[in-house]
Amino acid sequence: MNITPRDIPPRSVWALEQAGVHPLLARLYAARGVQHPDELDNALTKLLLPETLLGIDSAATLLADAIAQNKRLCIVADYDCDGATACAVAVRGLKLLGAKNVSYLVPDRVVDGYGLTAPIAQRVFDQGVDVLITVDNGIASIEGVAHARALGLQVLVTDHHLPAASLPTADVIVNPNQPGCTFESKALAGVGVMFYVLLALRAELRKRGVFTTAAQQPKLDALLPLVALGTVADVVKLDANNRRLVAQGLKRVRALAMPAGMASLFVASGRQAATATTFDFGFALGPRINAAGRLSDMTLGIECLLTDDPSHADELARTLDTINRERRVIEGDMREQAMQVAESLFDEGDEPPPAICVFDPDFHEGVVGIVASRIKDKLHRPAFVFAASQAPGKEHELKGSGRSIPGFHLRDALDLVAKRYPGVLLRFGGHAMAAGCTVAEEHFDTFENALSEVAHEWLDAATLQRQLATDGPLAPEYRRVDLVDTLHHEVWGQGFAAPTFSEDVEIISQRLVGEKHLALKLKHQGQPIDAIWFSHTEPLPAKVTLAFRLDADEWNGVRRVRFLVEGAQALGV
Repeated sequence: MNITPRDIPPRSVWALEQAGVHPLLARLYAARGVQHPDELDNALTKLLLPETLLGIDSAATLLADAIAQNKRLCIVADYDCDGATACAVAVRGLKLLGAKNVSYLVPDRVVDGYGLTAPIAQRVFDQGVDVLITVDNGIASIEGVAHARALGLQVLVTDHHLPAASLPTADVIVNPNQPGCTFESKALAGVGVMFYVLLALRAELRKRGVFTTAAQQPKLDALLPLVALGTVADVVKLDANNRRLVAQGLKRVRALAMPAGMASLFVASGRQAATATTFDFGFALGPRINAAGRLSDMTLGIECLLTDDPSHADELARTLDTINRERRVIEGDMREQAMQVAESLFDEGDEPPPAICVFDPDFHEGVVGIVASRIKDKLHRPAFVFAASQAPGKEHELKGSGRSIPGFHLRDALDLVAKRYPGVLLRFGGHAMAAGCTVAEEHFDTFENALSEVAHEWLDAATLQRQLATDGPLAPEYRRVDLVDTLHHEVWGQGFAAPTFSEDVEIISQRLVGEKHLALKLKHQGQPIDAIWFSHTEPLPAKVTLAFRLDADEWNGVRRVRFLVEGAQALGV
């Protein structure tokens, strides 16, 4: 591991401090590219305008016409947290704006696979639907959209995934990543895209005179807690626009103004909504929603986000919590097995290969993505984990989920594999850091070699070296509980990393707790302080360069600052 302090532009720090930003926050923001105080203004009026999204005016017209004609609308969702929140936002938002007949359908991960397929389009049609709306999927659903259109359905695709060379023949596509779209935030999550479509629809209805007074116009900000949850859980880059969406959602959650299901999920996960953080979204609520799609039926997660009945919400949240506990057990067993397979690919003491592919007939396809992420984190290599498809008639297919490292665009790598080895990839899609694909079992070795070939070409020694960017030393006057709370209150996440500090420290004592965590007592800036390194058992030398985050723990009613260790490096390295 290479611990590297970020560059902190002094002019940006000065400009932020002059605007009244706390000196520590000014330094942290400047290190993350913030140059002007306006970038920290999270007001709704600062959001990018909906009309800059290609196709959004046509989408608003299509939906406004459908509502006026009392057409039947069906949302085709995805089975992850972004898809679930996008579906809930769509159903709630369309009903707020006057739609009388709105249903949803979520594909089964095992039987249907990802996206709008022809069989799903047929099921939607058979339900008597007039307008099919995809959320968080559809941009790669060439056959599914074509079948829906052939059946006479109107199709609106709302998605954020990267498109292929050909686009589906939908009536309208809204996707910031489609060719020709000038929307500045290419990192908008699927739930964010749907929220923007609703903003445009409300404006269109207002133009048509549906809302004659401000009091009549529905307030869509009630949907922002769901937008924030889906945005964080999908690990999209928190650019300025996404940070505003998340900040606005968090503001409402902390005021306890959120859907009943979100409130119940806070309780089920043992978190406090009044002091909610992005960490709660990403590591408490998000995984419980995702668990439904991984091991059961995402309908559970969507219903939890749709119900307004607190007792029903509590029941669903407890069910999701139980499923998530089951997911942890399955993941733990599978991770251990997958790691053994991954580590068997290279000799002890040698560097891992530039890309890792793992398959075992006993793997569960619902957790391959999580396990791939764990392998990627441990070995710092792009990693794919495959499981045998459980879909009837597809037993010969392997479903894989991949996670990548900075400098290796996973979807582009799959695209190159598909071009070099036609027929090996049956389906694929995704983003730079996460992607999925399906291969025939007989072609697994070919895919493994092909991905390794691309990784050899694209990755150099520097990229394969794990880099931990930090915010440098922490001044002792900032080692305070109130500043810990201040930092936790801010919006951090993908592309806008939570503060991590680094400096040389002396280890006073160290011991294992719970058999898998290293508890430390350090001397920091001449003062003793407690620290813990979760899921790490190797002892540290007496003096190290330590990378750590600030946290506070409570003992006998007293809160004290402690360090959460992120990494360590021998002095002088």
